[in-house]
Amino acid sequence: MTATFASTAARLRSVGSRILPPLERYIATAALRAFALVAAALTALFSLLEFVEQLASVGEGHYRLTDALTYVLLTAPARLLQVTPVSILLGCLLALGALGRNSELTALKSLGISERRIVGSILKLLVPIVIALFLLAEFVIPPAQHLAQTERTAALSASSPVRGDNSFWAQGANQYLNVQRFASIDEAEDIDIYAFGTDGSLENFIHADRAAIRRDGTWLLTGVMRKWLESSEFQTERLDSLSWHSFIAPQQVELLKLPPETMPPVALFRYVYDLQQRHQQAIRYEQELWRRVSIPLSMVAMILIAAPFVFGPPRGQSTGQQMTIGAIVGIVFSLTQQIAGHLDVLLDLDPAATALAPSLLLMGLAIYLFRRVHR
Repeated sequence: MTATFASTAARLRSVGSRILPPLERYIATAALRAFALVAAALTALFSLLEFVEQLASVGEGHYRLTDALTYVLLTAPARLLQVTPVSILLGCLLALGALGRNSELTALKSLGISERRIVGSILKLLVPIVIALFLLAEFVIPPAQHLAQTERTAALSASSPVRGDNSFWAQGANQYLNVQRFASIDEAEDIDIYAFGTDGSLENFIHADRAAIRRDGTWLLTGVMRKWLESSEFQTERLDSLSWHSFIAPQQVELLKLPPETMPPVALFRYVYDLQQRHQQAIRYEQELWRRVSIPLSMVAMILIAAPFVFGPPRGQSTGQQMTIGAIVGIVFSLTQQIAGHLDVLLDLDPAATALAPSLLLMGLAIYLFRRVHR
């Protein structure tokens, strides 16, 4: 009897080895469907919350309901990128949990497909997903985010800034502002300010080598040359510094800066490298760069942490219980990432270490739990 059982098991394993690729595709397809469903649901949920938040601005300036809806739709791709790691976790719990309740996992293991092989088939999904996310972050999210912010600012303000290929122009309060470039997120270079009278004549001109942009709306200009009209003649004055109250609203000033989250990954890497070569502060951009690098690693960690809850006891967990566990793990993980992001600033830690540490710790916890439930 024992020999017969062993022979039967061997034949089953032999059959399983021949049909392994189709079965792996079956597992991966189930996980991919669940991931797509969860990602779409979470993106829609957070988009709805953003739409409710945007409703508070409807009626200001020329901002209308359609503008709020357009803003939410344009920023949806960025939201999808943010929820991807949690979506992977919930998708794995949903897919593998369904296979377990239908006894399909038991059948797969009886064919010689180990739990590690099942998890590995889902890990292979990350290659096309990461490629798709990279293309999304490189070519879709930056222009969509920039258009969303520009359109929203233009609708909320009477005057809106315009960014050209090499400079930035803005108009308001009978003044024109031109900024050639930005050395950092709060420092502008090569600034020209033109002030006109009510009759359209040029009354005042200011050129500054640099400007520090303050949160209260004032710019501290340095290396200033000021010209003004007096008795039909222009007078010239040179100053070391001059405080200028900008006519640009605080939300418009944000467009002058280079928000790391709106930059394509390749451009972000080049910008960080350029700032480091010039020995300038790049901590905010390094944080964003390493946060993006950590996304694939966090996705691996999310898949691994799902395994102990699916393959380990208790086997009778409902879908609701598993999804609750996944939501809790996702929330704790997100909070840990945010806390780590602030710690590298407060404690002057390496941005790479603080960005990668939560994912590495979660992977270590997943491996420990997986081994523990199989002792």
